[in-house]
Amino acid sequence: MGWLFGTDKTSMVSPENALPGRSTRMAVPARHAVLDAPLAPPYPEGSEIADFGLGCFWGAERIFWQTPGVVSTSVGYEGGHTRNPTYEEVCTGQTGHTEAVRVVFDPSKVSYEELLRVFWEAHNPTQGMRQGNDVGTQYRSAVYFHSPEQEKSALASRDTYQKVLNEAGHGQITTEIAPAGDYFFAEEYHQQYLFKNPGGYCGIGGTGVSCPVGLTSGDA
Repeated sequence: MGWLFGTDKTSMVSPENALPGRSTRMAVPARHAVLDAPLAPPYPEGSEIADFGLGCFWGAERIFWQTPGVVSTSVGYEGGHTRNPTYEEVCTGQTGHTEAVRVVFDPSKVSYEELLRVFWEAHNPTQGMRQGNDVGTQYRSAVYFHSPEQEKSALASRDTYQKVLNEAGHGQITTEIAPAGDYFFAEEYHQQYLFKNPGGYCGIGGTGVSCPVGLTSGDA
């Protein structure tokens, strides 16, 4: 539903108008229900973190935990203003967050560029503040980078994928690419939701256009 109490959920809320939130962080399980790895830090030595938003985080998380080389995943809220928001608050559109997946990966087994390929192909990054029938700022496409190297890779892969999308007749990518900020874990029942509820809703769907891996925007 795109509207709630007269509020346009497709417009980003300003920091001064965002819900205040709270100081208490969400309690999360100690171990991943599928990968049996830590959900929260500390993570295994040598692992790196990647954060993505690509629509409903239930289906998005499953795509990444099924990716070889991924050590752990979790779902949470990122890119907004409210401290430690609840799911209900995020759904109002008044926190500024998008539903995010935190991917902890072993770079010796899977590259960040390969994770970007999974990200681009798993959703439609041209839809603005929605993903399919899921409408609102919480469903916007996003890459939150943790290093200058990740930023460079994200921008290069975006430009490369845009050329491929153009050739296939798709529109402009609207993905937010920004530094990783506060990542707030979602409630326990959201973590690995589709493992616990195999028949649950998954609104994730891509364009059907493949994304090249390891190319800079000047190579395509």
